[in-house]
Amino acid sequence: MNVRRRLIPAALASALGLGALTACSSDSAASGNTDKFDVVASFYPMAFLAEQIGGDHANVTSLTEPGQEPHDLEISTKQRAQLEEADAALYLKGLQPAVDEAVGQTGIKTKIDAAGLTHLEDHGTGGHTHEGEEGHSEEEHGRDPHVWLDPVKYAEIAQGVGKAFEKADPDHAADYKKNTAALVTKLKGLDSDFENGLKNSKSKVFFTNHAAFGYLAERYGLTQEAISGIDPESEPSGARVRELQQEAKADGVTTVFYETLVSDKTAKTLARDANLKTDVLDPLEGITDKSRGDDYFQVMEANLKALQAALGAK
Repeated sequence: MNVRRRLIPAALASALGLGALTACSSDSAASGNTDKFDVVASFYPMAFLAEQIGGDHANVTSLTEPGQEPHDLEISTKQRAQLEEADAALYLKGLQPAVDEAVGQTGIKTKIDAAGLTHLEDHGTGGHTHEGEEGHSEEEHGRDPHVWLDPVKYAEIAQGVGKAFEKADPDHAADYKKNTAALVTKLKGLDSDFENGLKNSKSKVFFTNHAAFGYLAERYGLTQEAISGIDPESEPSGARVRELQQEAKADGVTTVFYETLVSDKTAKTLARDANLKTDVLDPLEGITDKSRGDDYFQVMEANLKALQAALGAK
């Protein structure tokens, strides 16, 4: 893919009360042939699920290194061997073509496609693509992959992953079932936090660098407006800036969101011209030292606070 996206993926999540979890490693030497249930995950949201559900019984590794751009990931020979040695692969088909191809070519018995565990929808890019773009993401083609940003859909995926783990490693099925139930309970709580935290907001419209938050917006009755479609670092056209300026006034928009480790140049261009503020809304493709939290739940709560402030939620 030729689309430049600077989303920062895959580091380790800490456990949230589900027991001591094995460290998610990107070291292929630690990926397979251990005395645990060896799971290779494609990138952070999948690794987080595997760790939370697998608990003490799982050895989880990620194909996507911390700080590595996930969408254009290329699979190395070592990583192909890593997949072959694993007991299970957990990935999101359509997000990382190289992973899809590698998983399809391996003889790994348990292949868990998260995209098949919930319903993916077409959120598009808000119609704001650019002339001359050679690369086109899965969002433009119809199926938006950012399902982990909707706690309800993420819980659906978690339940499917849990069942797959139970089937693949029946000796520890009871623990996988228990861990899955605990994770789903936490996700339901997060869903309630978002629903209650955003239902009385003064504005329902928020601006982002690119269209990553379609599921979240749809779940909580919001409208996402992407400045630059699929490329968070491209400059918006003058016409697009004027359009967003008018919309900001009409809908009470106060803030332009950018991503954790993405340049804020585009956001600041619009914010300056439209007299708006800027803030971070994290698409959570990875945890880094610049993330507003140590794991999925903490970063999602930080996202909620940022949205509440921007939308004037009571």
